Amino acid sequence: MSFSLNDFAKEASTVSQDNLECQNCKGESVVFDHGTGEKICSGCGIVLSVEREYIDPLLDTNTNLSNMNLGTPSSLAHHDKNLSTMISYSNVDADGVAISVDQRSAIQRMRRWNKISNNNRSYHRNLKNAFAVLIRIKDKLSLSETIIEKSAYYYRKILDQNLIKGRSIKGFVVACVYVSCREMNVPRTIEEIAEISNTDKIFAGKCYRLLVRKLKVRLPSIDSTSHLARIANNAGISEKTLRHAVQMMSQIKDDPISFGKDPCAIAVAVLYGACLDKGEKTSQSRISLAGNVSVVTLRKRFLDIKKIFPQIPNGPNDK
Repeated sequence: MSFSLNDFAKEASTVSQDNLECQNCKGESVVFDHGTGEKICSGCGIVLSVEREYIDPLLDTNTNLSNMNLGTPSSLAHHDKNLSTMISYSNVDADGVAISVDQRSAIQRMRRWNKISNNNRSYHRNLKNAFAVLIRIKDKLSLSETIIEKSAYYYRKILDQNLIKGRSIKGFVVACVYVSCREMNVPRTIEEIAEISNTDKIFAGKCYRLLVRKLKVRLPSIDSTSHLARIANNAGISEKTLRHAVQMMSQIKDDPISFGKDPCAIAVAVLYGACLDKGEKTSQSRISLAGNVSVVTLRKRFLDIKKIFPQIPNGPNDK
């Protein structure tokens, strides 16, 4: 048997005589609402009973109602987790009919008080400011929703522990994003994230160390190889040279010469050495800018790389 929407609308208001008697008006005319599973007295409107296991005939019988996701999904990256009530700014009712002037004034007052109640706590104002920065970082770096949710989780944790009082909100947002990227093995540096959000990288580093210490976060070690593709893409290095750099990195990543060094600086030096070894024209300033490290750091790390690969020729500015 098939249902059309018009037939179902009629069916929802059809009177079903189930021999129920209303205790309020003693009436026996009962309306069964197929949308809610409620049996309602047509005389006084009281709900007589509700069929909790009732299934809407328009739904697929194989649908698991307990797993249905209705409405906007909750998110840690919103100050209210997307669970607060929103009052529409359209001055019409559910049928699209314009409301009266008195009703409009009353609803406007409700909107104002709803806005005040949502902003009257410093906790929520802090989250709003922080997550606005978080969304900007997400858009500029094209980060995944998983990283954003993790970042929001860490920020809520440090806010609950009152670690942000007297410190920069942006600094902790940068720290949370960097920790989340480290956990998800996404090759982003804290300097890069700080620059995107106009945050001092030194203070962001302090926030990062405080976060890791207070929340006892254990992060995986950084693999310099993960930075090669990003730096090569930013610098316009060929695929052939990139593959050669990956081979070189596999030989030095376990060498003591790379211990305690900035993984991004090691990646920049290896990529520069691969360009020289393959004869691809580039410059130290171009490579260092692509990797967000200084030219001085590049030269120091390149001297270390030369100890393992002495056959690499010197560049025009190398000594």
